[in-house]
Amino acid sequence: MTETQEHGWRENANCLDADPEIFFPIAGGNGLDAKKVCARCTVLDECLQYALQHQVEDGVWGGVSAVERERMRKRMAA
Repeated sequence: MTETQEHGWRENANCLDADPEIFFPIAGGNGLDAKKVCARCTVLDECLQYALQHQVEDGVWGGVSAVERERMRKRMAA
């Protein structure tokens, strides 16, 4: 699979038109504004899978914060 095929979902992401800063809230922030954008996104699942597969440690991806993704990883490893 080429990189374009693997990451082509990004072209349809709602976050393309959003302020990128909302996806990287300050420490302790809940990322609620980002999660609202994600909730309406047609590529939510692809985005979350990308973040999990690439162990992205910062920001809201696929409607899930970094802390929430870490919890998911731990559950999946158990």
